[in-house]
Amino acid sequence: MTRILAVRLDSDGDVLLTGPAIRALSALGPVDLLASPSGAAAARLLPGVDTVLEYDAPWSGFRPPPVNAPATLRLVERLRRGGYGRAAIFTSFHQSPLPMALLARMAGIGHVVGTSVDYPGSLLDVRLRREDPPGGGHEVEAALEVAVAAGAPRPRDPRLAVRRPLPPLTDRLPADLRSGGYVVLHPGASVPARGLRAEHAAGLAAALAEAGHAVVVTGGPAERELAAATVAGALRRQPAGTVVDLAAATDLAGLAAVLEAACCTVVGNTGPAHLSAAVGTPVVSLFSPVVPAERWAPWGVPVRLLGDQHAPCRDSRARECPVPGHPCLGGVTGDQVAEAVAALVAAPAAEPPDGGPVPAPGAGPGNLPAPRTPSPREGDPCAS
Repeated sequence: MTRILAVRLDSDGDVLLTGPAIRALSALGPVDLLASPSGAAAARLLPGVDTVLEYDAPWSGFRPPPVNAPATLRLVERLRRGGYGRAAIFTSFHQSPLPMALLARMAGIGHVVGTSVDYPGSLLDVRLRREDPPGGGHEVEAALEVAVAAGAPRPRDPRLAVRRPLPPLTDRLPADLRSGGYVVLHPGASVPARGLRAEHAAGLAAALAEAGHAVVVTGGPAERELAAATVAGALRRQPAGTVVDLAAATDLAGLAAVLEAACCTVVGNTGPAHLSAAVGTPVVSLFSPVVPAERWAPWGVPVRLLGDQHAPCRDSRARECPVPGHPCLGGVTGDQVAEAVAALVAAPAAEPPDGGPVPAPGAGPGNLPAPRTPSPREGDPCAS
C-alpha cells in the first residue's frame, strides 16, 4: 500500500479539524502526519495516524521561528527515507502550501496536493482553489476536499474523533463529579482576541452555578492565573456553588476525558472547542468574529453560538482585540450562557444523515445544527 504524508503545521484545534480528512486518507495506506510542536499532541490523538513527525516551520504559527537550514534538511532526508507515494498539505485560507510542497518535492514525493491562490509551478500536482472568506465551506470540508483530491474516498461520517481509550479522569476532579454531568468553562484562548477576561468569565461561571450546574474551569499552563481568578470571582458571587479549577491539571488526552464527562462545554474559538466536538460533547461557542464562524465554529455536535458576529472586529483576523471593551464577547451575559447550556443539555442526541456531511453551524445565536455522537453515559447526569 502507498504510504501517505499528511501535513498540518498549526495548533491543536486546526489539527483536530483535519481529523476526518486524515481518516479518509488512511483508506489508501498508512498515514504519517507532519505537525508543528504546538499541534503534535492533537496529532497523536487522531485515529488513522500511524506516525507523528514534528517540524517547527518558519512560515507558520503565531511566532514563527527563524529559518533553520540544518533542521529543514534533516526533515527532507527523513521524508525521503519515508518512501511516501503522495502528500496532502492542509492549510487555512491565509496560508500557502508551497513552502512545504517544495520540501516534499526535494524529498522525492511524486504526487503533492494542496490549496493555493498562488501559481504553484511544478510544486503541486493538484492545485485546489477556495472561495474567499466567509465562503469556501468549513475547515473540515476544505480539508476533506484536499484528501479526496489526493485519492481518498469521501467518508460517510465526517465527524471529529479521538483515539480510544482516553485516560481516567484526573484526581484533581472532586470525587462527587467523577460521574460527569458538570459544565466545563474554558475562558482562555491561544489568540487573546478569542478569549474571555477574568471578570467576565467569573460572571458566567457564577451564573452557571446559580442555575444549578457544577462548573469545571479548564486551561493550559499559561492560563493558570486566568482560571484561578475566574474561580475566585465566581465563588465570591455564588459562595455555595461548585466551581472547580482544573487549569494545567491534564495533558490534552486528559482534557479530552474531562470534556467527554461534561454535559456541555462553554468555550471560545480555540482548541478545546474542537476537542469537545471530537468527544461528542455539545458546545456553547463564545465566538469572536475575527474569523468567520462559517469556517471555524465547532463541527459535528449541537452548538449554540453566542457573541456579536457583526462587531467591528469582524473578519479582521486580529490576535489582540482591536476594539475597547471587547464588545463582541463582552456583551454575552450569564443568563444567555445558562439558557444556551440548558437548551443543549435538553436536546436529544441524533444520528447524521446517511452519506452526507454533518452540517456546520451557522453564524447566528440559538442554532442547534448538528448531531451529537451518543456517549456511553446517555441517560445519566449528562442528559438529565
